[in-house]
Amino acid sequence: MAIIVEPDAQPALETARGADLVCIALERAGVEVVFGYPGGASLHIYDALPDHPKLRHILVRHEQGAAHMADGYARATGRAGVVMVTSGPGATNLPTGLACAQMDSVPMVAITGQVGTSLMGREAFQETDVIGMVMPITKHAFLVRRAEDILPTIHRAFEIAHEGRPGPVVVDIPKDITAASAPIATGAWRQRRSVVPASPGQIARAVELLASAERPLIIAGHGVRIAGAHAELRAVAERLDAPVAMTLLGIGAFPEDHPLAAGMLGMHGSAPTNHAVNEADVILAVGVRFDDRVTGKVSAFAPRAKIIHLDIDLSLIGKNIPTAVGILADARSGLQAILAKLPRTRAKPSWHGVVAERRERARPRLVESEARVELAPRPVVRAIRAAASPDAYFVADVGQHQMWAAQHLELDRPDRFITSGGLGVMGYALPAALGVQTAYPDAEVWAIVGDGGAQMTIQEIGTAVQEKLPVKMAILNNGYLGMVRQWQQLFYENRISQTPISSPDYEKLADAYGALGITVEHRDDLRPALERAKAHPGPVILDIRIEREANVWPIVPPGGANADLIEEPTRRDEP
Repeated sequence: MAIIVEPDAQPALETARGADLVCIALERAGVEVVFGYPGGASLHIYDALPDHPKLRHILVRHEQGAAHMADGYARATGRAGVVMVTSGPGATNLPTGLACAQMDSVPMVAITGQVGTSLMGREAFQETDVIGMVMPITKHAFLVRRAEDILPTIHRAFEIAHEGRPGPVVVDIPKDITAASAPIATGAWRQRRSVVPASPGQIARAVELLASAERPLIIAGHGVRIAGAHAELRAVAERLDAPVAMTLLGIGAFPEDHPLAAGMLGMHGSAPTNHAVNEADVILAVGVRFDDRVTGKVSAFAPRAKIIHLDIDLSLIGKNIPTAVGILADARSGLQAILAKLPRTRAKPSWHGVVAERRERARPRLVESEARVELAPRPVVRAIRAAASPDAYFVADVGQHQMWAAQHLELDRPDRFITSGGLGVMGYALPAALGVQTAYPDAEVWAIVGDGGAQMTIQEIGTAVQEKLPVKMAILNNGYLGMVRQWQQLFYENRISQTPISSPDYEKLADAYGALGITVEHRDDLRPALERAKAHPGPVILDIRIEREANVWPIVPPGGANADLIEEPTRRDEP
């Protein structure tokens, strides 16, 4: 489903300058928070902001941080995050965040300032072809050439950001247009929901396959979370008695403590999950892209299964994996349609029981390396989960710690895990966590990051302090770009090149910003440090010095099939 903004038909009764029209458009779209950084081309808009107190502005330290904050806000709320920046470098700092949102289907509206129309095309100071730059990494981009087009353009941007497969939209507005006056129509803006109805014929074919399956399995992706189809997913799974595997971005679509939860599949998914996918005879894939980190070697993916692919984006159905049935629909309406026709099938204890037993048997336990070192990463992640509130949000950066978090947080509350999946952006977690905290000021929000990604956006701790956003930033510090080092060790004959990385004294850095800094070097100090961080009313940086050369297991070798995944070399049960 998509939330679409629709104006009442009202006559124009007064005029306003373009800058105020921008603010009015955001107010009518229900926007409460704008993440941004002012500059010359956006000064008229920033001059207008104080006259629109309903709009809270969060002053960021870098425009990429603004995009990630809007991203985190959008993932947490389901409403489009809003970014506002100036021309030139203000706009050129956005694309990483835009591309991240585009690949992960996150609704966002970015308003960029532009040089005056008389200066465009003349290599003016801070002139950049914003539209040409962002078109490949957004759903759409607009250049506003008349003040009277500001209101309808911004509202169309919100429509596009939400409808169908969500994504980012850019509205580029020249400075002289924000200074010009134009009519403003009065009246409220309504919201309506558009639904893509599933084809009855395709639903019937899918139900026929599912009802006759002996080893059915469901793969839940981000589309389930976007559509809010958690209840429908659970109902279909329970009616089929089918295990549910999740993609990285699908974590949170299905409770991990449910008997049918099969865990994460793919490159760093569990061995039982990947084996179950390969043994299934019918797979219902909901809201997934079937990217390479999920499928491994495409020709070897789910070789025994007929695949039903349900997705809101027609271009994705059958794109990477051949499908027996393709269903064009959002996850919620599609699953509802399946549920309405699906008979209660006989229980399959021999199937889901085997999957559950394998998963329990493969549940990570203490290994030799973890018994020898002070702070092994997996127990650290479990300690963070144990110290945090049951309904806390966890925002993971990109790298080894991301996979450890995905594997070991074991969240039973919906949609509490947020991360950059498709683009894999280092530096994502801290600003995205600030976006989540802005959306839910009373929530407990943890950013789990590595020492490489931490140094890419660490300046946003200044934003956290200024805006009183009490995010807890846990740095799993191993002195390496850990995932790259792991690949060098395993697949490049252990030739370690340019992956050791130094860090500042994070405790002193936190103090310099006015945050709380805590250093953890010993196992016995971890729990007290986490409890101190949780109790602190402001932002915290935890520098946790983990084992330097720990690896993420299992791992599918590059170009390999999921069945060929490499498991942990040595393992022993806890005493």
